[in-house]
Parts: sequence; structure tokens; C-alpha cells
Amino acid sequence: MSEASHYEKATFAGGCFWCMVKPFDEQPGIGTVISGYTGGTVPNPTYKEVCSETTGHYEAVQIEYDPSVFPYEELLEVYWQQIDPTDPGGQFFDRGHSYKTVIFYHNEQQKKLAEESKKKLEQSGKFQKPIATQILPAKEFYPAEEYHQGYYKKNPGHYNRYSRGSGRIAFIENHWGEEK
Repeated sequence: MSEASHYEKATFAGGCFWCMVKPFDEQPGIGTVISGYTGGTVPNPTYKEVCSETTGHYEAVQIEYDPSVFPYEELLEVYWQQIDPTDPGGQFFDRGHSYKTVIFYHNEQQKKLAEESKKKLEQSGKFQKPIATQILPAKEFYPAEEYHQGYYKKNPGHYNRYSRGSGRIAFIENHWGEEK
């Protein structure tokens, strides 16, 4: 955790973790956004192991945030606007268990707010297919290898080509009006 004791954790799986860092990293009240793995059975998995689809982990981001500056409800809004919540098999051209969407809650309040936001999205009529994103209790989170951390800053050209080429940006623009 950061120096401030008022920071809380939020954990989201939204497909490729490279694309899940930037939207949160740029918000006020965010301490850190770490790419990593969660939800599986193997301790300290590597990227190669997670990609093998044998560990049960999801690619995810763990966010340290100040709820008095950026409340959990707003984190959920940002999250929904980064993913295709109707895709049960992964995200965009990344397929498989490790790329599925999940909101991992750290306490009962987060669970309640996540369920409410999912229900609101379902009822909005924005999507024709059912919302496939799961809401699960948080499990041990393992930071990914250093070269994955802050990928959009370290490799902006590749990051931009990937996020566009995967179809993520077009989906976001089509459903939310602009890149979020």
C-alpha cells in the first residue's frame, strides 16, 4: 500500500492487463495500478504459465485508490467503459479464461456496489447480449513481471497499435462515444 492509510484496493480483470492500466492511472486519487494475476491456484505464476491456461488465473489490475477522491462507484464506471461485458470467452482478439472479465471485490460494500452497477448496465439497454462479467471475491494477487508494468508508458507505439488492432478502441468508441 502507499503511504496514505486511507487508500483501498480494487481489482478488475478486463482482458489484456496492458489496456486496463492507462484508464485508471490517469484518474485523480489513484495511487498505483499494478498489472498481475489473480483468481488461480498456482502461487506466483509467470506470464507464460498464465497464458498456458493451466493456472486458473485472470490477467487483472489491482488499483490502490483514495475513495474520498475517486469513489469505488466511479472506478466501476471506468471499468465498464474499457471492456466488452457481453463476451464470455475473453476480450476482443484475446481468447481464453485468463482474458475473461471479472470484478473482484475486497469487501461486502464493493460486492454490493459491483452488483448494483452490473444490474444498472444490464437494464440500460446499451447491450443486446447479456452481461457476462462475473463478480467474485478477491483472491491473492500476484504482480506481473516488471516489463508488463506501465506498458503503455514504456512502449507507447506497440501499446497503441495493440489496443487499436485488437478492436478494443473501436468497441469503446462505438459504445461510449469516444476513447475512454
